Amino acid sequence: MVLSEFIYFDNAVLAQLFGTLALIVILFDGGMQTKWNHVKPVLAPSLTLATFGVILTTLVVGFFAKFILDVGWLEALLFGSIVGSTDAAAVFAVMGSQNVKPRISTTLEAESGSNDPMAIILTLTCISLIQDPQTSIWGAILSFVLQMGLGVIFGLAMGKLAVWVINKINLDSSGLYPVLAMGLAILTFGITALLKGSGILAVYIMGVYVGNSDLTFRHSIFRFNEGFAWMMQILMFILLGLLVFPEQLSAIAWQGVAIAVMLIFVARPIGVFLCTIKMGFTLKEKIFISWSGLKGAVPIVLATYPMVAGVENSQLIFNIVFFVVLISCVVQGTTISTLADKLGLTQGEKVTSPYSFELVSMGKTNSEIIEIIIKKGSNTINKEIQELVLPDGTLITAVIRDDKIITPSGSTTLAENDILYILTSKKQRKTVKSIFIPQLETGTV
Repeated sequence: MVLSEFIYFDNAVLAQLFGTLALIVILFDGGMQTKWNHVKPVLAPSLTLATFGVILTTLVVGFFAKFILDVGWLEALLFGSIVGSTDAAAVFAVMGSQNVKPRISTTLEAESGSNDPMAIILTLTCISLIQDPQTSIWGAILSFVLQMGLGVIFGLAMGKLAVWVINKINLDSSGLYPVLAMGLAILTFGITALLKGSGILAVYIMGVYVGNSDLTFRHSIFRFNEGFAWMMQILMFILLGLLVFPEQLSAIAWQGVAIAVMLIFVARPIGVFLCTIKMGFTLKEKIFISWSGLKGAVPIVLATYPMVAGVENSQLIFNIVFFVVLISCVVQGTTISTLADKLGLTQGEKVTSPYSFELVSMGKTNSEIIEIIIKKGSNTINKEIQELVLPDGTLITAVIRDDKIITPSGSTTLAENDILYILTSKKQRKTVKSIFIPQLETGTV
């Protein structure tokens, strides 16, 4: 906003294009961070919140916007559509740093990753109805079903293709693998959108598939995506600041604050409480899910749609979105951790491994270093390394135990929860992993 006093920028088309690219990066990273075994049990509430939850939030916000902003019903519903979905970037960023119970955090992450198509469909439908009142509602519903279906199909198909390509190709540098993965994510969006599917949903599903697959240079890809996603979030907020003209804000400040308050304390809770009836959530969990409906990059991108389409009051809508996003980030984003603690929904300190090992810049080598965690039930527990029958050319390079690195030798005895870094050929990856997998997990991907 300060820069906007010195740099004039009002190119909504460019902002929308960049925002779409930002969403691809953010959702691909969010999908890769999502654990499928955590998502399966919460598919029902996540999808319900991602569809009916967005519709309910849109209707309630639209009702208040009609009278607070003194605009027509369609323009009010357009605004509700823009702010109706939770923002994947914000949710992934906050949930990723908190050790909230997996069922709750995964519900929020899956919802935020899959509710953008509904918000986009509602936004485009409202714009079409404003520009052409004869637009068919049933046509919009059919379009939504088609977009969701194609998004799922192409997301899975491109996910399988991406895993195969990444694992089979030999690039000159390990630093090219993250670029390849991101390029495939952008390709997934492009192909799906070209065929009238939901590119956003396809990218998220592709990310989930890739992130839960056996992947070469996994750590490099994850770290690159995480940093790239953060950069895109930062740049999106810079664009928001440049597109907002401070002198216009004072005139609509109270309306912006009022709608933000109604969204946070009325619309979102109504959507959550109605969509989670008989789904096993406690009152405290519903309160937390309601409070975690963060707004961020998605409303910024969607707010450019009416500006590009030349809808009346589009600048007013964008300015109000500014207040909603700002208040959501400042009020909700900074208090989620405290609220989770107060409601007893955390599980202590989040544990992550502070180490990672990979082969870097090894040219067209067929070798790599893989990470294996020895879980309960593995036949290798209490065995010495020299007792293991490993494929030829395979070497255990490091053992991490209690956050300490142990230089392995033949007499080193393995223990439960040890983290092993093993140098092996790419062709032997599955064979090596099968040696350490507990018997009950044999056959899992």
